[in-house]
Amino acid sequence: MAIAAYTLVALDCPDPVALAGFYAKVLGGQVSRYDDDWYDLYVPGGARLAFQRAPGHRPPDWPQAGNNSQQLHLDFDVTDIEAAQRDVLALGAKPLDLDDQDGRRRFRVYADPAGHPFCLCW
Repeated sequence: MAIAAYTLVALDCPDPVALAGFYAKVLGGQVSRYDDDWYDLYVPGGARLAFQRAPGHRPPDWPQAGNNSQQLHLDFDVTDIEAAQRDVLALGAKPLDLDDQDGRRRFRVYADPAGHPFCLCW
């Protein structure tokens, strides 16, 4: 028997409303304000991401290096990697590792505007 039920993933960031807006454009869904420091994104299909203001936030390092590892990353399935890449870059994502080894490695790695790594997978 499970001890708990999954609720959400919360991402620390310097500007929660902006980061919630970025992910709403990537994933769709509805952003909801809890207070000035916490916003939720209710994604189609029932998942929820939360964005929490963290003064002094330091973006994670990718790949893992030194004392500041990547901490976590998010994976998103896409049907057209080239179109999805073009769209996330236009929204402010930064490329971290685009070498998909001619399609043999079926993901590419980016950072969101606050520096959290995420993958587009196909």
